[in-house]
Amino acid sequence: MYWQEETDQEHYTVPEDVVDLLFAIACPTLPVDHAWALSEQIRDRLPWFADEARAGLHLIHGADSGNGWARPEGADDLLHLSRRTKLTLRVPRERVDETSRLCGEELDIAGHGMKIGAAKVRRLSLTNILYARYVAAPEERGEDAFIEWAVADLKGRGLRFKKILCGKETAIGTPDGPLKTRSLMVGNLPAEDAVLLQEEGIGAHRSLGCGLFIPQKSF
Repeated sequence: MYWQEETDQEHYTVPEDVVDLLFAIACPTLPVDHAWALSEQIRDRLPWFADEARAGLHLIHGADSGNGWARPEGADDLLHLSRRTKLTLRVPRERVDETSRLCGEELDIAGHGMKIGAAKVRRLSLTNILYARYVAAPEERGEDAFIEWAVADLKGRGLRFKKILCGKETAIGTPDGPLKTRSLMVGNLPAEDAVLLQEEGIGAHRSLGCGLFIPQKSF
């Protein structure tokens, strides 16, 4: 067997041009489909957020499973959150101080209260396999057409990858109707390209949690 690693990631230092800002929260429950309500509350306090190209909201998921409990799937079902659950915003480094002003705020997310506590900065991940739970293409399309669009978008930016796979379709509720999204995995990325993809994302609606990449730990 011949096995050659394609990237020398252990010698690559992740830049801090874009970071994740993790806020402690006190929030016992949230609706599964909380994207619009949470985004609206954040945009009310950070008016620049939706227009900042490199900013985005990580939707809150809680645990997927544990002790026989499965994460609910219905839009109106409730997520029961632990004290370890964080609110995470991806922002350019120069926006960290402004974003940190959320500390101490109390949000009302579709009738569910969220008290925002202290924040800490986390660098983007050093990994060659990335995953986005929600990606919104410019228009609704089938799986094959979605893949073609994603490949063209990534290659158009000069990103190098050898694996790409789309998965689960999810609708996010908005006042204009459901926003159709698909999950997307991109693999075998050089370290610098993986960081760039996390910084830039893919597609629109970043303030609703779309197009943001996180590490894919099982592929």
